[in-house]
Amino acid sequence: MTTSPPRPFEVVADLSSLPSGAIGARHLVWWGNVGFMVIEGTGFALAAAAYLYLMTQSTVWPPVGDALPGLLWGGVFTAALVLSTVPNLWVLRCARAKKAAAVRWGMAGLVLIGLILMALRAAEFAHLGVRWDRDGYGSVLWLLLVLHTTHIVTEWAECAVQAIWLFTHEIGDDQFSDVEDNANYWSFVVLTWLPLYALIYWAPRAL
Repeated sequence: MTTSPPRPFEVVADLSSLPSGAIGARHLVWWGNVGFMVIEGTGFALAAAAYLYLMTQSTVWPPVGDALPGLLWGGVFTAALVLSTVPNLWVLRCARAKKAAAVRWGMAGLVLIGLILMALRAAEFAHLGVRWDRDGYGSVLWLLLVLHTTHIVTEWAECAVQAIWLFTHEIGDDQFSDVEDNANYWSFVVLTWLPLYALIYWAPRAL
C-alpha cells in the first residue's frame, strides 16, 4: 500500500495583528459577570417579593409592637454607597485606558471605601428596631439587609484580593479586564440597593 507524501505546511492567514487580550463584552469573563448579576438580581427580586407579600397580608405594617427602622444610618449608608460610584467609575475608566498606576491606587481606595461601608452597615443593623426572629416582618427585613450585606462583603474581598495582586504583579490585559468586571459589579451592588432602601425605609412610612 502506498501513502501520499505529507502536505507541506500552508499558512492560511496571518493573525499576528490580532490583540493578545480583550476587555469588555469581547471577553468571555465579562459575560460570566453579567450572568452572575442576572442570577443575583433575581435573588434580590424574590426577597423583595416576599417582603411585599407579607406587607399585603398584614393590616398594619410593620406589625404592632415592631418599630420602624431608623432613617439616620440607613440614609448615611445609602448616601455613602451612591457617592462610592464616583471613584468606582474613575477606576473603570482607568482600566479601560490601561493606566496601571491609577488602577492600583484606585483599587486600594475602593478597599478603604468598602471598610467604611461595612462599618455604616453595622450601625444600620443596630437601628433596625426589630430582631430577626421576632416575627415575619423582622425575618424578611433582616433577610433583605443580610442578602445585600453579603454582596458588600464579597465585593470588598474581591477588591482587596485584586489590589494585592495589582501591587505585586505586572498588570496585563487580563488584569485590566478583571478590574473592569469588578467595577461593573460594584455598580450592580449600588443599583440593587436603591429599590431595597425605598422598600425597607419608605414603603412602610407611605402606608
